[in-house]
Amino acid sequence: MSNISIGIIDGQGGGIGSNIIKRIREEISTELEVMALGTNAMATANMMKAKANRGASGENAIIYSIQFVDLIVGAWSIILANSMMGEITPAIAVAIASSRVPKILLPLKIAHVELAGYSSQPFPHLIDDLITRIKSSLNTLNKNGD
Repeated sequence: MSNISIGIIDGQGGGIGSNIIKRIREEISTELEVMALGTNAMATANMMKAKANRGASGENAIIYSIQFVDLIVGAWSIILANSMMGEITPAIAVAIASSRVPKILLPLKIAHVELAGYSSQPFPHLIDDLITRIKSSLNTLNKNGD
């Protein structure tokens, strides 16, 4: 499992990414390669404190680094240009959405965007579901890598 790399993408203060990384470390593996990809230095620093292996900040770093991960994780807004108060640039959104690697995205509410069929759940429940989906994806990636 240590050969698999997950890119956690977050912006603003990195709180969502930090929560995801902490849960990955607690419930999946401390050996898994986790890359903290923040839209800004504060987001990256906070994800690094949550025990990411490596971190990079900014548009170019995110676009470049996602080429080297096996799984992308974050809020669904990472594929929506100008979300996170403009921190997700159109180039970041296109690069992530166009990446051929699997993506597991949290359905968090975004101002001025409504998803039909969306059902609001408490954040801890969303993270529980996310961790379950990451485990399933890792099993698939491990089987394909054998």
